[in-house]
Amino acid sequence: MGALAAISRRVRDVAGLLTQPILPDDVLGTINPLWSRSEPHARIVELRRETPDTTTLVLRPGRRRPRHVPGQFVGIGLQIDGVWHWRTYSITSRPDDPHLAVTVTAVPGGLVSGRLAHATPVGTLVRIGPPSGEFVLPDPPPEQLLMVGAGSGITPIMGIVQDLAARRPELLDGAVLVHADRTERDLIFGAELRRISAATGMRLVPWLSARAGRLSAEALTDAVPDWAARLTYACGPAGLLDTLTELWERSGDPESLRIERFVPPPVSAEGVPGGRVRFTVSGITAEAAPGQGLMAAGEAAGALLPSGCRMGICHTCVGVLRSGAVRDLRTGDLHDTPDQYVRTCVNGAVGDVEIEL
Repeated sequence: MGALAAISRRVRDVAGLLTQPILPDDVLGTINPLWSRSEPHARIVELRRETPDTTTLVLRPGRRRPRHVPGQFVGIGLQIDGVWHWRTYSITSRPDDPHLAVTVTAVPGGLVSGRLAHATPVGTLVRIGPPSGEFVLPDPPPEQLLMVGAGSGITPIMGIVQDLAARRPELLDGAVLVHADRTERDLIFGAELRRISAATGMRLVPWLSARAGRLSAEALTDAVPDWAARLTYACGPAGLLDTLTELWERSGDPESLRIERFVPPPVSAEGVPGGRVRFTVSGITAEAAPGQGLMAAGEAAGALLPSGCRMGICHTCVGVLRSGAVRDLRTGDLHDTPDQYVRTCVNGAVGDVEIEL
């Protein structure tokens, strides 16, 4: 492996001399996509069937990838009929694993999830974005931890549990994991979580809705009477997360509940009033409507803007905010610091804005 890496470095050095003024990375990415820095790729090296509808994809990144924090997600780009389609999936491997694993559940009618879960063979190349997400444990981790994972919502929690089991197993002794799905057959990572539970003392509470009904606030209280004393991480269907949010607001400390929504709640257009957007490189000025992304507004005005996933994952569309303020249409976060990079596909104008693009 060392010799191969050295050869790859020499090829890149020579390419740098031969391809000016074209960036050598552009040429090498054409020769072998795994060598590209600007468009990171990975190759699927293993497929693990977790349930009839869920598959773990083990990926070998082509370049050194940013180290993720357990609980984060990553963007995966899959080429279908010549078009790159992007989705985000939780990382289910540990940060020290040389490979990157994501676990995909096929969604009915889902173009990308269905292909990845059922019809993408070993050897397939995919594009990968940088790790992201705030569904991570504090440092130091809590001594009293409750985790609630329902359906594919177990995937970010699995990343956390695997890391603790390997590095700090004593923190799982006394922790509680409520693992909910329709039937025993549907429980993603069921066997592995039982193994971790037996090895660490983590209390595993399976909840099968086909037999016991949906997990309610009352059922959770019965299963984990001291829930209010624990730092809680929950991920799953919107209805369950809404139920837990109401319970914590009514009877607990809302600050002790951390939730991960695979589909974030929409941001009201009132927080993104729109405005005049000037693209300083092209000189084009666009009028952004309330709730409209900068990219959509620019393209409607005739601007040719860099784009990739169009959902805030791949970072192809970033521009420098020179003046004004923008708001993230997914999270509601306001960005108003001059000279910071912003993604034009997922940020809308809060008044007049200048973007270097």
